[in-house]
Amino acid sequence: MPQKTLNVGLIGYKFMGKAHSNAYRQVGRFFDELEVKPVLKAICGRDEAGVQRAAGLMGWEGYETDWRKLIARDDIDIIDIAVPGNLHAEIAIAAAKAGKTILCEKPLGNTAAEAKAMYDAVREAGVKHAIYFNYRKMPAITLAKQLIDEGAIGKIYHWRATYLQDWIVDPNFPLVWRLRKDLAGSGVNGDLNAHLVDTARWLVGEIDEVSSVMETFVKQRPELAATDDRMGGVASDVMGEVTVEDASLFLARFASGAVGTFEASRFALGRKNYNQFEINGSKGSVQFNMERPNELNIYTEDTHAGTFGYRTVSVTSGQDPYSGHYWPTAHNIGYEHTFINFLFDVFTALGKDEMPSPNFYDGYVNNVILETVEKAAETKKWENVPSV
Repeated sequence: MPQKTLNVGLIGYKFMGKAHSNAYRQVGRFFDELEVKPVLKAICGRDEAGVQRAAGLMGWEGYETDWRKLIARDDIDIIDIAVPGNLHAEIAIAAAKAGKTILCEKPLGNTAAEAKAMYDAVREAGVKHAIYFNYRKMPAITLAKQLIDEGAIGKIYHWRATYLQDWIVDPNFPLVWRLRKDLAGSGVNGDLNAHLVDTARWLVGEIDEVSSVMETFVKQRPELAATDDRMGGVASDVMGEVTVEDASLFLARFASGAVGTFEASRFALGRKNYNQFEINGSKGSVQFNMERPNELNIYTEDTHAGTFGYRTVSVTSGQDPYSGHYWPTAHNIGYEHTFINFLFDVFTALGKDEMPSPNFYDGYVNNVILETVEKAAETKKWENVPSV
């Protein structure tokens, strides 16, 4: 029987477009048991010369310069959205109405209202959908999930997480789209805290209440003269206003009774992609750091008295759903593999006619929490997270 394929149309070809394209190329090569595999049919971008070059470099059969034409094509089964947040809702709603399966970068919408409209659209259309909370697919984090579900660390008391970067500390760094609220919706809250919130929900449970503070340290920057595909660009001589936060910190109470801290900043010199969390329970603890992605630090009460403390586990030997598909034990995988693993789960679900996870529901809840964090920063009070 011929293997089933689904034709993908990817909108966006810069940083995230490259990550998604690589994952589509690789997923069927490492996860050869997939019954449904992707075909890189067309990539879309506004700059024809740029998107044509990207199509050739990244292995796409063709390209479009108008996302509406891409959605209208009968030979496209999946629409993948990898563009700035201000375009997510319009594209996703149009794709849902066209009956396409939809994959979308996070945060789902620039506002909770946009996210709700997207979630309503996919439910009304009855189409499959998923959101790129790719850190769920890191083998070490998956192992942490397994340990928690098995009760190995007991009742959870504490979640503490930080996501720190330093790429905009220079005040002369240009005003890229991620620093403009009209395009990005928010700063580190939507870019970095979104990942922490999703991981916390997956591992600890729902968040009921938050209290927060936000700060913008550099309030004006040079306008952007030209972009690149590494989150930067060329600065002009004209200054513009930064309209998003540089740092976002919040406290949380979980429905389970656990308490948590979340800190996101792009002003933490020396931290490049420091996505780190620790969970403390009644029987033990787990700790993860994305800058050491193949390791999970574990403490349990049954540790021998003479070897008190955390032990570092190398999560590379297939004790999770993903790492065993790549290299022999201790041959590490990295950031790009989280996207490949994500697509493995997506195409596995599609092959079974099931809804992938995480999906637009998770994105909608995430947006609601992020918006409540923003509200708490304004009111300087504890704010209840609205139920979804």
